[in-house]
Amino acid sequence: MPVSTLPSTAPGPGTGEVIVDWYAGAARDLPWRRPGVDAWAVLVSEIMLQQTPVARVEPVWQEWLTRWPVPADLAAASPADVIRAWGKLGYPRRALRLREAAQAIVERHGGVVPDDVAALEALPGVGTYTARAVACFGYGQPQPVVDTNVRRVVARLVHGRAEAGSARAADLADIVALAPHDAARAARFSVAAMELGALVCIAGTPRCAACPVRDRCAWLQAGSPAHDGPPRRVQKFTGTDRQVRGRLLDVLRAAHEPVAAARLDSAWDDAAQRSRCLDSLLVDGLVEQTQDGRFTLPLR
Repeated sequence: MPVSTLPSTAPGPGTGEVIVDWYAGAARDLPWRRPGVDAWAVLVSEIMLQQTPVARVEPVWQEWLTRWPVPADLAAASPADVIRAWGKLGYPRRALRLREAAQAIVERHGGVVPDDVAALEALPGVGTYTARAVACFGYGQPQPVVDTNVRRVVARLVHGRAEAGSARAADLADIVALAPHDAARAARFSVAAMELGALVCIAGTPRCAACPVRDRCAWLQAGSPAHDGPPRRVQKFTGTDRQVRGRLLDVLRAAHEPVAAARLDSAWDDAAQRSRCLDSLLVDGLVEQTQDGRFTLPLR
């Protein structure tokens, strides 16, 4: 991990060590963090965890790794099987992108998930965060991994702000500055900071009494000032196109053969919204239309 100068508002040396020690006793027992879990399993977990709660991901992740334990297995699966196995995780386009990533891993890397961040970023559906997460959590590299939880921890601990605001180029440097010097503990720090944000330094009302670095927190030292930006937007689901797309996919997942358009009508009453969502599923490659006008999950 490159050396970086501590920001002027940094909470002092050893803060990262304290967070790593806290993690050793407070971390959740999540299956993708257990010893022996390989980089492929980590990649699958990271894609599934995007905008999806841990509790919903865990059983589906277990099923996927049992069914497709290596990238070559998923690469050979049909898109329809992949979409069905994705179930109710939401944002099902991720399932197809993960299959495409598996195919790229087979074609470019001999079926082995690469350990280089640039090579990981070149895989379909893998961005900077996911690439660093796989390199760090899958290969033990001391990569700074920054998600929403980590950015919130840094905003409060280092910069004295209640919320992180928009992502900044300096986010990675902030994590590097806080991380322990030992490479193994620096790798551990990335997941420890993430866990601190998920369990203690949560959005809204953080659990400061349980925080291992509360005595170093710039936000607490400043008197816990309120967030001075626009209020956080809460995404609704009911009545949205996301819900309608999910209803349409539910019908097709349950079918063993292509279905007529009339059978999709029962999925949603609003014909205009239903038609718009069906069109978007066709564009995204999540649904195909047969020559006789029926609809099905993609078979190849």
